Amino acid sequence: MNKPYLLGIDIGTSACKVAVFDREGHVVAAATGDYPVYYPKEGWAEQNPEEWWTAVCHAIGKTLDSGKICPDQIAGVGIDGQSWSAIAIDKEGHVLTNTPIWMDTRAQSICDRLNNEIGADEIFALAGNSLQPSYTTAKILWYQENLPDVYKKIDKILQSNSYIAYKLTGAVTQDVSQGYGLHCFDMRNGCWNEEMSRKLGIPMDFLPDIVPCDQVVGTVTKKAAQECGLAEGTPVVAGGLDAACGTLGAGVIHPGETQEQGGQAGGMSICMDTYKADPRLILGYHVVPGQWLLQGGTTGGGGVMRWFEREFAGYEREMQKQNGKSSLVQLNEIAEEVAPGSEGVVFLPYMAGERSPIWNPDAKGVFYGLDFSKTKGHMVRACMEGVAFSLRHNLEVAEEAGAEAEVLRAMGGSANSLLWTQIKSDITGKPIVVPSSDTATTLGAAILAGVGVGFYKDYEEAVSLTVKTTREHHPNPENREVYDQNYQTYLKVYESLKNLMKR
Repeated sequence: MNKPYLLGIDIGTSACKVAVFDREGHVVAAATGDYPVYYPKEGWAEQNPEEWWTAVCHAIGKTLDSGKICPDQIAGVGIDGQSWSAIAIDKEGHVLTNTPIWMDTRAQSICDRLNNEIGADEIFALAGNSLQPSYTTAKILWYQENLPDVYKKIDKILQSNSYIAYKLTGAVTQDVSQGYGLHCFDMRNGCWNEEMSRKLGIPMDFLPDIVPCDQVVGTVTKKAAQECGLAEGTPVVAGGLDAACGTLGAGVIHPGETQEQGGQAGGMSICMDTYKADPRLILGYHVVPGQWLLQGGTTGGGGVMRWFEREFAGYEREMQKQNGKSSLVQLNEIAEEVAPGSEGVVFLPYMAGERSPIWNPDAKGVFYGLDFSKTKGHMVRACMEGVAFSLRHNLEVAEEAGAEAEVLRAMGGSANSLLWTQIKSDITGKPIVVPSSDTATTLGAAILAGVGVGFYKDYEEAVSLTVKTTREHHPNPENREVYDQNYQTYLKVYESLKNLMKR
C-alpha cells in the first residue's frame, strides 16, 4: 500500500494529541502539544484556538519525525475536538476572540432569559437538549451583548475540530456530531432550523453547512503543509466530537453499546438508533451515520486526579525522583490500601460546576466525612469513588429515559488505573471492557478518515481490525452494600448543600 497510514488529531482541553495508525490500529508514532486554559473570572474558562493550531503543527512534526514517516504515506486525516466551542472568525478566517470552552458558564443569565421568553420545553422539543450556559448557543449571544465590536465582524462560528479542518484545508464546515451545541439544530433531522435560529437571535449566516463526519471536506493546502509538515493534497475529513470519536475508537457502533469516558471530563455515551431525549442528559449524533448518542457529561473525570496530584502530591513527586515511580501511580497505591467506601469519606467531583444530570454551574467540589483518622489515601480513593458516583447518576437517569447500558467500554487516561476502573464497575454494577484506552479518541478520528477515503470499506471492518480488548472488569458483589450507602450519601450531601452553593 503506497499510503499505509492514517493520522488522527484530538483537540483536548489540556493538550492536543496526534497519532499515526496503521491499518490494524497500531500506533506507529504519537506526540502531544500543550496549551493553557484561561480563567479570567469566576465561571469563565476559555482558550485561544490559534494556540491549538500551533500545538497541532508542533505535534504533527514531532510525530512524523519520531516515526520516520514520510508525509506522502498519510492516506487521510481525521480530527476530533472538545465540545461546545464558539470560535468566532471573520471573512479572512482570523480568530476574533478567545473561545469559551465546555466548562464556561458565564452565560447563565442569557439561558434563563431565553428559556423564559421562548420556553424551555419548546427549545428542548427541537434540540433534544436543555438550554444551558455550557453549550455554544448562549456563548454566541454573550458575544453580542458583551463584545459588540467582535460580534459585528463575525463571519462564521466554528467548533474545535472544524477550526483545525479550516486551518488545514481552508474549508468552513460544521460536522453533524457537533450540531448539538446549538439549539437551532433539529436533533431529529440533523439540520438547522431557521425559525428557532431567529427566535434565539443567532444569524443563519453564522452557521456553516452541516456535513457527515467522514466526508472529505478538502485537502491540505500549500500554506498548511509548510506550517504543519503534512503533504499538500492530503485528504481531510470533517471529523467530530471528541466523545463521539472516542466512542467509535472504543468499538461502540451498535445500539446499546456504551462508552465510559475517563479523560479530563467524565461521563458516558450510549449508542441508539432511535431518538430518546431527556433534559437532564445530552443528546447528539454519533459520528457513525444513522446513530445517536445519549450522553452524560460531567466536569469531574480524570481531571480530578490531575488536580489532586498537582495540589497535594509534592511528597510523591519527590519520591519519583528516587524510585522512578510516577506520582499518579503512587497515589493509586495509597488509595488501594483503603477499604471500599473510603470509611465514609464521600467526594462531590463538581470542580467546575457540574453538567449532567444536575446542570448546576454553581456546584462545588466537597469532601464529606473527614476526621483525624483519615489519610491522603482516603481522599484519593474518595475522589475515584466520587467520579464513579457521578457516572452511576448519569446511567440511572439514562435508564429512566429508556436507554440502558449493559456493558461499558472504558477509554481515557483513568482507564489505565485498574483500581479506578474496578471501582467504577463496582459502583455502577456494570461489567467494563477496556480497549486501548489512551488512543481511543485519536483512533476514532483516524477511522473517520479511513472510511472517508476508502481505507476501510465500512465501520464494521474498521472496528473489527483496529479495536482490541486489553482487559475486563466485573462488579464485586461484596462491595455493593457499602457503595450503595455512600451513593445515597453522595446524593443527599448535594441536595443539602446546593442552596449554599449559589453565588
